[in-house]
Amino acid sequence: MFLSGILSAAAVLPAALALQSGVYLHYPDCVNGPELLTSNLVCDASATPAARAAAIIGAMNITEKLANLIDRSNGSVRLGLPAYEWWQEALHGVANSPGVNFSNSGAFSYATSFPVPLLFSAAFDDKLVLDIATVISTEARAFSNAERTGLDFFTPNINPYKDPRWGRGLETPGEDPLRIQNYVKQLLIGLEDTDDGAFNVTAKPFKKMIATCKHFAAYDMEDWNGDVRYGFDAFMTSQDLAEYYLPPFQTCARDQNVGSVMCSYNAVNGVPSCANEYLMQTILREHWGWTTDNNYVTSDCNAIDNIYANHEYTTSAAAAEGVALTAGCDNSCEAGSHTNVTGAFYGGFVTEDVIDRALRRQYEALVIAGYFDTAASNPYRAIGWDEVNTPSSQTLARDAATMGMTLLKNGGLLPYSFANGTNCTVAMIGMWANGTTQMQGNYAGVAPYLHSPLYAAEQLGINYIYANGPINESTPTGNWTTAAITAAEQADIVLYFGGIDNTIEAESMDRYQIAWPESQQALIASICGLGKPCAIVQLGSMLDDTPLLKNDNVSAIIWAGYPGQDGGVAAFDIITGAVAPAGRLPVTMYPADYVNQVPMTNMSLRPGPGNPGRTYKWYDDAVLPYGFGLSYTDFKISFPHGASSYRHGAGSTLTQGGSYNIQTLLSACTAEHPDLCAGPSLPITVTNAGHTTSDFVALAFAHSTAGPKPYPIKSLITYTRMSQVAPGGRNAQTANLPTTLGALARRDLNGDLILHPGQYEMLVDVPTQATLSFHLTGQAAKLEAWPQPLADQQYNAVKDCPLVGACHDQPIIKREARTF
Repeated sequence: MFLSGILSAAAVLPAALALQSGVYLHYPDCVNGPELLTSNLVCDASATPAARAAAIIGAMNITEKLANLIDRSNGSVRLGLPAYEWWQEALHGVANSPGVNFSNSGAFSYATSFPVPLLFSAAFDDKLVLDIATVISTEARAFSNAERTGLDFFTPNINPYKDPRWGRGLETPGEDPLRIQNYVKQLLIGLEDTDDGAFNVTAKPFKKMIATCKHFAAYDMEDWNGDVRYGFDAFMTSQDLAEYYLPPFQTCARDQNVGSVMCSYNAVNGVPSCANEYLMQTILREHWGWTTDNNYVTSDCNAIDNIYANHEYTTSAAAAEGVALTAGCDNSCEAGSHTNVTGAFYGGFVTEDVIDRALRRQYEALVIAGYFDTAASNPYRAIGWDEVNTPSSQTLARDAATMGMTLLKNGGLLPYSFANGTNCTVAMIGMWANGTTQMQGNYAGVAPYLHSPLYAAEQLGINYIYANGPINESTPTGNWTTAAITAAEQADIVLYFGGIDNTIEAESMDRYQIAWPESQQALIASICGLGKPCAIVQLGSMLDDTPLLKNDNVSAIIWAGYPGQDGGVAAFDIITGAVAPAGRLPVTMYPADYVNQVPMTNMSLRPGPGNPGRTYKWYDDAVLPYGFGLSYTDFKISFPHGASSYRHGAGSTLTQGGSYNIQTLLSACTAEHPDLCAGPSLPITVTNAGHTTSDFVALAFAHSTAGPKPYPIKSLITYTRMSQVAPGGRNAQTANLPTTLGALARRDLNGDLILHPGQYEMLVDVPTQATLSFHLTGQAAKLEAWPQPLADQQYNAVKDCPLVGACHDQPIIKREARTF
């Protein structure tokens, strides 16, 4: 998404001007509106959503149709359709965006601001994700009912975070596809309120809101070394596309039937994503069956214009819109530029049938969200301001931050008792010690409050001395160093709140370095070198912590991400031991030199020339590995005794040396898609051998040499978060971790998903604490055949030729042949 230069008044009809102030003229009045509306089938709640949407589109003339193909839709005064803005944001709370209007004070002047996804994903707690999403959708509905936002939201961002330099990685759940798939499943259930993820008009006639999975596909670069996201062409194999870049979207579309998908700025293998029929039609709609509710695709904002202006895939903006609509993109989001929808139609680049298809998809989504129904018939219309930022939502925001915070180093300093402030002076130093909006990260709304570490210290009655600190690469100045050292000299303990924020990593801004800023390294060396107990609380995405991990004067390191409205309080919850840390790194911590080893433009996951490998699956020289996280206690993992009694089919459990027949497992499966079939579950016992009650995240990875080379180092197969494991053997907790056959399978060069016979090892915890070996027997089974692009990626929709006239006699466009 692009959040600068959002709105332009040029050529906008009066009905749409109200959108610039965030004032909506909704909902359509199917009771007292004009007869052309009230007599239309769209107002008949007993009709199917598809029929209702088709009826209102059928009543539009071509001028009205063209006026509603962009995010800032004009509606139709004649038909009683209010103007509607499709661009709302809610990444980790209702957020500032063109379609969201916060009031200046009082009701609807704020919304709960949760931690960014990268942090609360680090909790590895799927129930937490569901709870957060439920609060977000409730608050979004409250804003909508007050005519302060629409019903659809451009969230979540589910692109895998494979390169540490990416400026938007903080918006994602991390680098592992399985973790993202589980995350997005729970998130969509909470956002759209579809109990099992599948909308059922009979069981539940309305969606709570329309979510949008973005950015489809292979988008993970902003602006690096001359390559800009608007014109970047991401070349990759079918294997990497199917194995890494698309699984989260498969969960969105095939398994959860999400309301909307956003196509991305970049091209994929020569074709811009928003003009890419292979992505939007062959894979998304045909292969994944994403047609149940006539779901719609929206462009990223200005991505249609980029087809022409940046990718130079067409020679006119009109042709770009025609190609995008024809390929399956249904709505053009604009951010300062203007999509030439009229030129696309009157220039012959798109047919009216295609326009009707796009509009039916969009309006069917609104029908399903209850846009055309009375308030009395839709239970979500009763949600009001009293359900925004409730005490339970405030607690959840704080809990989400503490549950994700990850302890990376502890020499015994933490947890620290401040003895209620008596005889203990604390130096509070650093750029977010008195943090405000920087704790929210990006795509945030107005928070009800922003509780910094200084606020938390005051609430605990701690005697502290505060000094600010640098955030960039500048040389330390006396303003930072003198005050900070003075504070540290006068203190009994030093707490440094540093790292990076959105001035270093953000949308449109990738990083070139992943080392700690030199100015902060120097300051930390000085204040921690005074011989006082010294702990670091790190804001932002991953940095190379090597200098701090090796520095004996640094006693402890906590990664705090972007912790949201109660970030400072959450940090002190961990520091004091009010909450024992249990978060795990959702990304690999790479060494600083990694940025010199592989360009961001290299999309390959596997090691090769100029690429040491990406993510924990293919890179084995991490500073700290994916899934790493320390605790205030000592956990021991074992496999239950007497688990040798098992079955080889459905309901089987993994045992040491067990053997499981692939065909038997498949024969017991009733799932529509074989990759979702249950595999043997993994029973574990977790014992707290220390002295502190704590949550424990159990991560189980698989390693195997079954199938073709090269073999991944390991792959996450299953996980769970155990709550409040008490010390002592009698308090041991057991869990039966589920697996799927798809998680155990591998993609071949064509992208086909194949389950191979052979020996497998389950590796539990990071570092590995327990290993269980088992065999899969029988014949290799293809769980999914991946659709292949047409030869040479040929497209009959010629880029610059109208759909009428002699242009059809010209050769079709072929993409440039590329090797990998």
